[in-house]
Amino acid sequence: MRLRFILGEVFNGLRRNGTMALSVVLVTFVSLTFVGAAALTQMQVDKLKDDWYGKVEVSVFLCPEQSRHVQCAAGRATTAQEESIRSVLKEGSVAPLVQEVTYESREEAFAKLRERDTDNRFALLTADGMQASFRVKLADPEQFEVVADAVQGLPGVDEVQDQREIFKGLFSLLNAATFIAAGLAAVMLLAAVLLITTTIRLSALSRRRETNIMRMVGASRGLIQMPFMLEGAVAATLGALMAATGLWLSVRYLVEDWLRGSVTFVDYISGADVLTVAPWLLAIAVGLAALASLATLGRYTRA
Repeated sequence: MRLRFILGEVFNGLRRNGTMALSVVLVTFVSLTFVGAAALTQMQVDKLKDDWYGKVEVSVFLCPEQSRHVQCAAGRATTAQEESIRSVLKEGSVAPLVQEVTYESREEAFAKLRERDTDNRFALLTADGMQASFRVKLADPEQFEVVADAVQGLPGVDEVQDQREIFKGLFSLLNAATFIAAGLAAVMLLAAVLLITTTIRLSALSRRRETNIMRMVGASRGLIQMPFMLEGAVAATLGALMAATGLWLSVRYLVEDWLRGSVTFVDYISGADVLTVAPWLLAIAVGLAALASLATLGRYTRA
């Protein structure tokens, strides 16, 4: 009987304040869409880092015939120096951090350049103008500094480059997009709290006579306040479900179908990632409703 009464009051409250309830649903939907988008963007950034950072290499360029660096004043790296560098990478203190070491001669570097030079911009360049190098694949790409310090000052080493620098700009842009989405989400969540608070307040004011009668016949404060709390929770939950559905559809058709078919070398987020985020969106929605209820009901449902 009590449950039926509470559910009936919730339905009546939503019907009486239909416009405000719809506003709560829409604002919650928009705000939680931003929250979910920020979370999914960060998950995509993490996937890209795990995938691309695992593929990049550290390039240890050996001294050419002429170099602007002081350590290469003696000229091209000798065979003994190359073997010493290889030994440090494979057998030295950094060996546990190194997964694979590949030597690339000047001729091999020149052949790769010619393959990529379809416009013949480097037609006058010869193999003697190229640099031999060691391509080092790390077990943990984050340990680049340790490996670089171990070989940077060795005789015959001209320069050490980390290919991660290529992706830093992209990751910075994606991280900025995450922060922007999170900032917009915070503003929209504040708007949602204020709107839910207003909706509950109007509902409580419109039924103050009923709540006074309930109090006079001995109804507990919890029984009086429960319908109002559930009204906000129902509206916010509907908004969260809409946000989760919208995010899932976006990932399903825009990312999995379109992007994955267009750019195949990227490991994208999937619908499963949206399902991971969805419970958090529902929890945030219920939390917003609870926060708004606590801020409102104590004042507008007391005697």
